[in-house]
Amino acid sequence: MFEDFAKLHNDICFNKNNKKIIWQPRISCWISDHMSRDGHLPGIYRGMTRPQLYKSLNCSARIYEYNACFVRHEHADVITTDEKLDEKRILHTIKTPIGNITTIMRSNTSNKGKYYEKWWVNNEEELKILEWIDSRATWTFDYKKFNEITEEWDGLGAPTMYMPRIGIQHLFIRGMGYINTSYALADYPILVKKYCDAIEYNQIGLMEVINNSPINIINYGDNLHDGYLPPHIFEEYVLPIYQKRGQFLHKSGKFTHSHWDGDVKRILKYAKDCELDGIEAITPIPQGDVSLEEIKDALGDMYLIDGVAAILFDDYYTEEDLTKQVEEAISLFAPNLILGISDEISSTGDIERIRLVGKIVDEYNESVT
Repeated sequence: MFEDFAKLHNDICFNKNNKKIIWQPRISCWISDHMSRDGHLPGIYRGMTRPQLYKSLNCSARIYEYNACFVRHEHADVITTDEKLDEKRILHTIKTPIGNITTIMRSNTSNKGKYYEKWWVNNEEELKILEWIDSRATWTFDYKKFNEITEEWDGLGAPTMYMPRIGIQHLFIRGMGYINTSYALADYPILVKKYCDAIEYNQIGLMEVINNSPINIINYGDNLHDGYLPPHIFEEYVLPIYQKRGQFLHKSGKFTHSHWDGDVKRILKYAKDCELDGIEAITPIPQGDVSLEEIKDALGDMYLIDGVAAILFDDYYTEEDLTKQVEEAISLFAPNLILGISDEISSTGDIERIRLVGKIVDEYNESVT
């Protein structure tokens, strides 16, 4: 067991790890689903906090709670209001000098998650309003929150944050949805590009705050998936922004990686061109559409963050299946490896298999000491 996972995590990212790797599974979905359904964690974990659960499982945490340190400030003329429509739906309104936009969020029945019943943007005029809002926001860093999070997580992982999605991804996932954005790309591409440029400009301000912050491990929380980002879209709306981001953040010595989940076979060829140090959450076969060998060919000496298919933690697959993929990931990527679950263990996964992987990692680290 490593008493200071935070140091090990940091050492791995900045090539001070002496060939060791780290086991850093993401289990938030498992936690939230059990808490939403039962009001508590199951079995021996009942009553534990999230840090206590990670300590009990003897593994590191990827502490994206540090995102709370980056505070977004809206323009003074932006006014937001919320209205509860019923037990499951809330109407959110943003008022600006050039018009208003609204969304309706509906709560899930099985967990605390929410989804869009109505998107923020459904036409050209609403996209102009969203561009006005996002181009005027600013950012600051909350050092008090940083210290609180560091104390709460007590050395379970190095400080880490994920940046908001780039413009096209924000439109796909939070602004307009896939169908509306696809029509917008065809019907008013100049405005879409203007919006994406506004997001990029806003995030330069955020990156200036990041570069002056004590957080050195930076994720791009874009959830890239080639089903809606085929190569021609990736080349125009993703690749140039990633290249500029990487150059900006690397000036201050930050470690950068992006979240690529879903199917990625058609965009993996761009990995080495993205000015990234690594990629998070690429999901291998039998869950994703690429093998670990294909991932290695695409990444070369870049870091793999995660690499173990989430469904291997379900009883449908054997512990031998899980062990085989873990050992293959270590063989291919160590020491440039932050081993984790692609994407997260589900609520039906066997949490005890976390310990199994931890033992394999411990044995590997002992062999290179």
